[in-house]
Amino acid sequence: MDASLDFDTAPADKAASMKSHSATARDVRGPSPLLALDDEARPRLIVDPPLAAPLRAGRVFIQYRTENLRVLPVFGAGALNVSPRIGHAHITVDDATWHFIDASGETVVLVGLPPGAHRILFELADPTHRVIDSQMVRFTIPE
Repeated sequence: MDASLDFDTAPADKAASMKSHSATARDVRGPSPLLALDDEARPRLIVDPPLAAPLRAGRVFIQYRTENLRVLPVFGAGALNVSPRIGHAHITVDDATWHFIDASGETVVLVGLPPGAHRILFELADPTHRVIDSQMVRFTIPE
């Protein structure tokens, strides 16, 4: 299916108006990661509950996303000056004394947890591992 869009002559950073009912790439993905941002909004972590069908089979699939931060495998103090902001997720299972890192931004998959109640702590962290935001997910794996 072919579609055409009509743009006014304003540059992209001036929010050109489009004569279309679809959301723009900027609306969905945010600002271009190729240009530095002067005033970045606070990063935000959004974590969904586990997907129901895999959970019934004892597999935990949890999707998450971030706002105002790109999840990338870049670490260290030098990365604090990158704009747009970058970071990663710390994931702790059932109050363990350790966590693992997700730097992909993709669905987190956990297998092998026993039936019963569980807690997964997602922490959004900067490249030096300083926690910026967090969210706890609680769920029960059926018998």
